[in-house]
Amino acid sequence: MTVVNSKRFDGRAVLITGGAGGIGRVLRAGFEAEGAIVATVDPAGGDYPVDVTDPAALELVCAEVADRYGRLDVLVCLAGGSLGTPPGIAEVSSSDVDRVLDVNVKGTLYACRAALPYLRESKGAVVACGSIGGRQPSPVTGVVYAAAKAAIGGLVRKLAREVGPDGVRVNAVAPGLFLTDRVGAMFEALPEEEKAAVRGEIALGRMPELRELVEPVLFLAGEASSYVTGVTLDVNGGRFMPL
Repeated sequence: MTVVNSKRFDGRAVLITGGAGGIGRVLRAGFEAEGAIVATVDPAGGDYPVDVTDPAALELVCAEVADRYGRLDVLVCLAGGSLGTPPGIAEVSSSDVDRVLDVNVKGTLYACRAALPYLRESKGAVVACGSIGGRQPSPVTGVVYAAAKAAIGGLVRKLAREVGPDGVRVNAVAPGLFLTDRVGAMFEALPEEEKAAVRGEIALGRMPELRELVEPVLFLAGEASSYVTGVTLDVNGGRFMPL
């Protein structure tokens, strides 16, 4: 009797930037449960303690992953965040602006550029990470973060058009308020009326669980979305509903 392995990512190699964070950990577990070999990039405890603002280091990581596993099939770009910078434009410094844009935008671009030679070979996929904060004003994050995450949508659309003929798909997720330790602390610091207003805007009437971002990422990374590219998938319980 022949046993068919039904795991979606059996034998596939996945690289996750920002993989040591709360979302990164649950995503790694989700990919591994589906048979993937997963490596993470994160200066705070990834398999490769590399900063995504260092393009040469990212190129070395991608080359090593492809050499070790014989392929690279999926790049997930999670590295980002508001990075502790002030939310208001009057309080944010030039160095704060540079830091947020460097990690969120340049880091995503550099990771994509480093991975693309290998993704072209495997006809692979990129899943970048936007945010509801880049889609509509957020009470939790500031103007620089909003600008950075809005830029991810443009990067995804343009890159999808450029590499589509090579068989590489490029998409993004835009999570709502997934309460990781960092985001949860920011949310809890809001006045009660603001927290109630956020909850009241969510069509499903509840805050999300971290696991609820896993399946959307796996979908965009896998064969089920083989004819989907250039898309930002909103995962926010109906708090933001684009036309």
